[in-house]
Amino acid sequence: MHNMRCVSALLMSGLILFVAAFSVVTAGAQSRGAAPAATAATASAAKALKNPVATSATSVTAGAAAYKKYCAFCHGATAKGNGPLAPKDSMPPDLTDAEWVHGSTDGEIFTLIANGAGATSKMIAFKGKMPDQDIWHIVNFLRSLGPKAAVR
Repeated sequence: MHNMRCVSALLMSGLILFVAAFSVVTAGAQSRGAAPAATAATASAAKALKNPVATSATSVTAGAAAYKKYCAFCHGATAKGNGPLAPKDSMPPDLTDAEWVHGSTDGEIFTLIANGAGATSKMIAFKGKMPDQDIWHIVNFLRSLGPKAAVR
């Protein structure tokens, strides 16, 4: 009976080590980025994603409130990229200008806010931290600020 317990404990330990090693290898592969085809597919899906929240004064006002709560710390009260609590050397972009490096469609903006800007950026993911509808309101708010208002 004692030998059976030892064998069971040894097998369980081996299984735990295998799972831990597999997790480390998988996490390492994910941190290096997805395969180019997967990245292109993700970018294409983000670009095609349509905003389900109609642009309206109510949506823009809700977006301004959500922006103030979640985004202004880094991007600044006027979205110029001069937030007082931006991480050191992060250089948040000016969200009112004509240059949007991570895409300018509603879907690309939503995806960037939801998923963050990737491992090389300080832009964090807000999925799960705020409702999707609030993210869409922020997209509508950002559209009201600058030259990208015409791009949907």
